[in-house]
Amino acid sequence: MNIRKLAKQETPPMQLLLEADPSESIVQEYIKRGDCFIAESDKQVVGVYVLLPTRPTTVELVNIAVAEENRGKGIGKLLVLDAIRVALERGYKTIEIGTGNSSIGQLALYQKCGFRITGVDSDFFIKHYPEAIFENGIQCRDMIRLSKNLSDI
Repeated sequence: MNIRKLAKQETPPMQLLLEADPSESIVQEYIKRGDCFIAESDKQVVGVYVLLPTRPTTVELVNIAVAEENRGKGIGKLLVLDAIRVALERGYKTIEIGTGNSSIGQLALYQKCGFRITGVDSDFFIKHYPEAIFENGIQCRDMIRLSKNLSDI
């Protein structure tokens, strides 16, 4: 498997990005301002993530997705670890990520990768998404914010 930055002229894997974030307008907006990375296996895109600079020394991992048929193979963890590597190489001091309160697997993954919960944006998904989102039988209402101090590495 190879992970690489998508060139600006390449078309991002929108269907895969929309699996992690159902708002096409929000995805389009942060793709314009951030860098999209794809994981490829046998010339097929199997995963994607987007890094978005938010402050001078902080970058946010705003989207991470693995193609359904490739889930459960450790690709998500490889993507998170690659995002951390890229952030370090670019000189960032902090990497942040936000996920839904209903994203139980993602919350576990991010904490296993060294992220710590730093806050909750109450009703984030109610305010910013027109349709209700459900995962694991739970309504996604709140954004759980996590961060990792890169100087600890």
